Order: sequence, then C-alpha cells, then structure tokens
Amino acid sequence: MPVTIEEYLTEGGRNHYKEWFDALAVEYAAKVAAARARMMAGNMGNVKPIDGALKEYRIDWGPGIRIYLIQDGDALIVLLGGGVKSGQSADIKHAKKLRDEYFARKTELKKNRKGK
Repeated sequence: MPVTIEEYLTEGGRNHYKEWFDALAVEYAAKVAAARARMMAGNMGNVKPIDGALKEYRIDWGPGIRIYLIQDGDALIVLLGGGVKSGQSADIKHAKKLRDEYFARKTELKKNRKGK
C-alpha cells in the first residue's frame, strides 16, 4: 500500500531531516533517496521499532545509515532526521524529542479545532 511521506518541520520551521540529507555525500544521498522511494511504495521491510511510534529505517551500507521516522497511521510517514550507526544513541535521543513535539502539536491542533 503506497504511503505519503512528509518531512517534519518544527514549530520554528526547522527541517532536521532536510538539513541532514542536504549535507550527505552524493553516494549516501542516493542510498537514502532509494530507501525513501521504497517506503513510498509501502516497502517497510528495513524499518525497526525504537520507542512507540518512533522507528528507524536501516540502510546496511557504509557506516550503517539510519533514517528516523514516525509512522502516523497506516498511510503517513513523517521523517525526523538521520544519522549513522556510530551516532545512533544521540540521534535517537534527538528523534524522540522531535516525535514528542510532533504529537504534542498534533494533539493541540485537534483540541483547538474541537473548541471552535
């Protein structure tokens, strides 16, 4: 089943995923773009759960590329950022913070819509 992929923008408009992707060497960017295309086609075979809705797409190439994402429902993936295996601990901590912010903003938006 095809899915929609969005890049998370913080409340201040920062896109951590884009910043990470834009800094990648071309060989790495190609691997990440191919992984994104597979996710869009519904192929989630390399996605592993981390904590709740937070997941990690593993690319077993080079230093072990990781894409951190939220799967929000069956048809939406929100990209939070990325990294490599050696920086995984700090990257996961940061992704958890972005995940929590995403869901807090989503809850607030729903609450505000109901109040109108």
